[in-house]
Amino acid sequence: MISSVCVSSFRGRKSGSKPPSKSCLKGDMGRNEESDKIVINVGGIRHETYRSTLKTLPGTRLSWLTEPDAFSNFDYDPKTDEFFFDRHPSVFAYVLNYYRTGKLHCPADVCGPLFEEELAFWGIDETDVEACCWMNYRQHRDAEEALDSFESPEPEPEEDGDLKRLCLQEDSNRKLGWWKKLQPKLWALFEDPYSSKAARYVAFASLFFILISITTFCLETHEAFNHLVNRTETVTTGNVTNVVEDVEIETEAFLTYVEGMCVIWFTFEFLMRILFCPDKKEFIKNTLNIIDFVAILPFYLEVGLSGLSSKAAKDVLGFLRVVRFVRILRIFKLTRHFIGLRVLGHTLRASTNEFLLLIIFLALGVLIFATMIYYAERIGADPEDITGSKHTTFKNIPIGFWWAVVTMTTLGYGDMYPATWSGMLVGALCALSGVLTIAMPVPVIVNNFGMYYSLAMAKQKLPKKKNKHIPRAPQPGSPNYCKPDIKSPQRSSQGDSCPLAQEEIIEINRAGRPSAVGKGPRLKLLQNSVEIADGQRLLMVQ
Repeated sequence: MISSVCVSSFRGRKSGSKPPSKSCLKGDMGRNEESDKIVINVGGIRHETYRSTLKTLPGTRLSWLTEPDAFSNFDYDPKTDEFFFDRHPSVFAYVLNYYRTGKLHCPADVCGPLFEEELAFWGIDETDVEACCWMNYRQHRDAEEALDSFESPEPEPEEDGDLKRLCLQEDSNRKLGWWKKLQPKLWALFEDPYSSKAARYVAFASLFFILISITTFCLETHEAFNHLVNRTETVTTGNVTNVVEDVEIETEAFLTYVEGMCVIWFTFEFLMRILFCPDKKEFIKNTLNIIDFVAILPFYLEVGLSGLSSKAAKDVLGFLRVVRFVRILRIFKLTRHFIGLRVLGHTLRASTNEFLLLIIFLALGVLIFATMIYYAERIGADPEDITGSKHTTFKNIPIGFWWAVVTMTTLGYGDMYPATWSGMLVGALCALSGVLTIAMPVPVIVNNFGMYYSLAMAKQKLPKKKNKHIPRAPQPGSPNYCKPDIKSPQRSSQGDSCPLAQEEIIEINRAGRPSAVGKGPRLKLLQNSVEIADGQRLLMVQ
């Protein structure tokens, strides 16, 4: 708009008078544009936009820059007339473009979790991401979750993260208790085969006993290791005493001894793992641990009840012999030692939707082709045959379900086959449909397996992160010492007058204003040094 002085002079001029000077118009327009524009420096890259653009998303961090007191609440440089944020510059370009166009796109060359952190900092909801970029945005997060699933079971040192960030020096001479030192080592010894050489030896021993146990389980069913034993039992009924002969199948004793040795090892391993587990609740909820317990329990029950002669004890023993098959579940213990089996488990869980889709496709095909083959086989039936099923094995539709499943999966056992030309045509269509049906979801499952396998290999080859060096706090009188300025009007999350001595946490609240908040009493602003037990002094500020 033109200033009031120029407008009044323009309206009050006579027809022959001169119009307002160009310098006056340019000066007024320039002053108005300069007041409406705002410069934001993000990571050293200057971005210039209009204040009206930032007001399109109220309640966000950028919209706060348009408020009158923004100069005191943020890192503002009056010399360059710009606000500074030490954030990712390329991501900010997409954020600023969201204010301009109303569409939030995710950069393809930026990791999803990083983009999520930037959105959280600027106060933008991740659900605003456009549909075309949502899969790319979720892909990185899914990969990060998959990497977390392959984390080493060795727990991290139980040190407070907030105290690490706020304390500039820790007591290096402080000694942990023997239990705190021993627990993570023994837990990793039995849980993580890659943690040390001793853990590998334990893993090899566990693998050896697993294979021996499974081999023993299979040999117990062979006739060469079983023989019939005649047992006699005296039964007294009233005044009558009868001798009852019973024939039982008895397994070779050495197989029982071998199984007992394996169970002793599994029991020792289970007790050590549950004793040194850092989280007992999570240990109990784990499926593999439940399998371990279920596979061990029947052996002890069978040994404990074998000496009893009551009928109830014999019934329980008979039931325990039936449930011996749970010992085969020990094969799942191999997932702790072979990364490929863990990858397979993650793939099956991640491909649940694809498997469900495959089952639905097969179920529809089985129902359709079982019905078609039933009626197709009756086209060429003998007219004198009332049932129309003497010449074919497809007596009814339910029995055709088996044939349809075998044909669609291209197995073809040959126990059932069409005998008429119409039935052969239906069989050909059934086989072709099965090939196409199974081929559709399989590539997705294969891609999931490839992704999880590559992530697992990357996790194994990823070097362990070293502990970050926390510099010693500058002492009073040193050149690097700086006193925190409590009265400073600048409240920014990017820079401080003494970055080694203070850390500010900014809470993002889209409905409110930026505020410096703490995470508990340890983050309370301390203006003076705090003396800890060992005599060292730590400067802690918010």
